Amino acid sequence: MSGAANSKQASRKPVERRVKVDLGERSYVIRIGSGSLARAGQPIVQATRAKKIVVVTEPGLGRRYAPTLMRSLREAGVTVSRIDVPPGDASKNLRQAGKLYDVLLDRGLDRGAALVALGGGMIGDLTGYIAATYLRGIPFVQVPTTLLSMVDASVGGKVAVNLKQGKNLVGAFHQPRLVWIDTETLRSLPMRERAAGMAELIKHAAIWDEKLFRRLERSVEQALALAPEALPAAIADSCRIKAAVVSQDEREQGVRMLLNFGHTLGHAVEKHYRYKRVLHGEAVAMGMVYAARRSEELALAPSGTADRLEALLLRAGLPTELPRFAREAYLSGLNVDKKKQDRRIRFVVLRRIGAAETRPLLPEEVYPARS
Repeated sequence: MSGAANSKQASRKPVERRVKVDLGERSYVIRIGSGSLARAGQPIVQATRAKKIVVVTEPGLGRRYAPTLMRSLREAGVTVSRIDVPPGDASKNLRQAGKLYDVLLDRGLDRGAALVALGGGMIGDLTGYIAATYLRGIPFVQVPTTLLSMVDASVGGKVAVNLKQGKNLVGAFHQPRLVWIDTETLRSLPMRERAAGMAELIKHAAIWDEKLFRRLERSVEQALALAPEALPAAIADSCRIKAAVVSQDEREQGVRMLLNFGHTLGHAVEKHYRYKRVLHGEAVAMGMVYAARRSEELALAPSGTADRLEALLLRAGLPTELPRFAREAYLSGLNVDKKKQDRRIRFVVLRRIGAAETRPLLPEEVYPARS
């Protein structure tokens, strides 16, 4: 290769993909790049118009990525500080939220300030909930660092904390001003965490886009290995699905309920384990296979639909069989499902790969007794 060709290649800008979430005056952009964290400051400031920014993160992520992000924010001309939250879903509660309110007040944050969530789904949900409720609402930005949060939790504005009775029972709809995805942050993510994120990506394909599902059937191993020819495009396609659904149904009154595919039983599993031992994506994977098999039993999906879904999830390294809890444990979890109305759950079923719908079912119909 000539020196001119080398120079041209070296000066080529990294490819950035953009997906718009179209919500009128609350619209925002998802920007997907590689090695882009050092360039995030100015876009974040432009999106929030903040003079003071607090980065909310976990200690490990804070040591690894916060200095780069905070340097970029300072270079953009804002005052920036950081709050570390103990890792794990056990921190996503009202007690932790109360501690954060106190810190923000002590630091003098007013409505001209903004929060940046640097981390996975727990950090995004907690930070978003704080942003939605502090001083009746301040701007926030999502900077997801896990695959699961990149394709699901960071997009759509659903923010919440858990109660002891169940997951995400206290929350709000509060859209971020920007979602900034740097795929390089995934390199520090254990393979188990990558696989958990892949579950949500597979979910989007299963309920909405059979072409994406087929592409994942060809390349799921490469995507998990962070191959540049496979992963960024898959993330962008998954975000487009989430953006399309959210744009049609911001507050989960209709089509957005389809995004709960696999979550009904998945949340029951998480609750039984007290949000320990099992990752969210792992629980969703189990719940998706169960929901697909239940769809076949109800004569709503063609035979073989669940097997095809299970085969892809297994290739991604995900569990697909529900734990052998007592039936009463599952029914208990279903009875506090926040999607329940008049005792019936809006249970998401597959009609085929790439298409889904909801059916109002009693908990006993979702999880019937087996002979």
